[in-house]
Amino acid sequence: MDALAGLLDGPRARGAFLLRMVMEPPWSVRIEDHAPLSLLCMTAGEAWIIPDTGDPVLLRPGDVAIARGPDAYTTADQLTREPTALIGPGGTCHTLQGEPLAQSMHLGVRSWGNDPEGSATMLVGTYQMKGEVSGRLLDALPMLLHLPAEVWNCPLMPVLDDEISRDEPGQSVVLDRILDLVLIAVVRSWFSRPDAEAPAWYLAMGDPVVGRALRLLQDDPAHPWTVASLAAKCGVSRAGLARRFHELVGEPPMAYLTDWRLALAADLLRETDATVEAVARKVGYSGSFALSAAFKRVRGISPLEHRTGTVLPERKQRSP
Repeated sequence: MDALAGLLDGPRARGAFLLRMVMEPPWSVRIEDHAPLSLLCMTAGEAWIIPDTGDPVLLRPGDVAIARGPDAYTTADQLTREPTALIGPGGTCHTLQGEPLAQSMHLGVRSWGNDPEGSATMLVGTYQMKGEVSGRLLDALPMLLHLPAEVWNCPLMPVLDDEISRDEPGQSVVLDRILDLVLIAVVRSWFSRPDAEAPAWYLAMGDPVVGRALRLLQDDPAHPWTVASLAAKCGVSRAGLARRFHELVGEPPMAYLTDWRLALAADLLRETDATVEAVARKVGYSGSFALSAAFKRVRGISPLEHRTGTVLPERKQRSP
């Protein structure tokens, strides 16, 4: 498995929030949807992306940006423009005073804005649930990523622009997959830059010892790995592998394996009808109880809660 395959296997949009925003100055929209990640692609005109923390960026035609959540940000025609609309969780839209705007700014299928002939057009794709994008991917990206048109070229952008306004059977699935592919293209372009600040695990893939260990863990996560067996496969001592792995990756081999197993389990729970027991054994756990315990400990929710996208109420304790 190459250095990016494991990372890029994570994006799995499920009913993503997608729209074409068409605006004519003056305009400013506040985004407080708490989404883990949003992709912003400028197709016409210009727009500022203004995060609550960090430097703003100006998007021009062909530029793309990724905004990491759950922090809020503002998009506007000018840096100093005060917001007149607010986007909340699930794509709800209203004024800052709470008055609904969904109907008055509706411009057609997945199109929204203050003027159907507006000079500024932006495609927005939002992953709405945390489990749809791997934590390892989110941690590898800055809070606001910006790629100018001249440093990246994605043939899928015209496809997304064309498909986003279609209203056909299965269209949401088509858009989800296109959004995943565009995100992957953006991330690949980002890490390919000469000045890219690649994460530790990415750089570690180039190490002859740790890189081999990472590939073994990723290619066969169900194997009953120990640090000793992994070290034997890599031709080094147990202590030597543990020390070098931690130095380059930033965590012990078994911690990395746990995270990888749970990431695979999360995808299987969302994308297949396999039971928790079957998923557990496929990714290297002895059974559903072991997987549930690890899932709850690391992710804070149960496998069932992850599968349904809901948080179940806590069970009441039985009286003595």
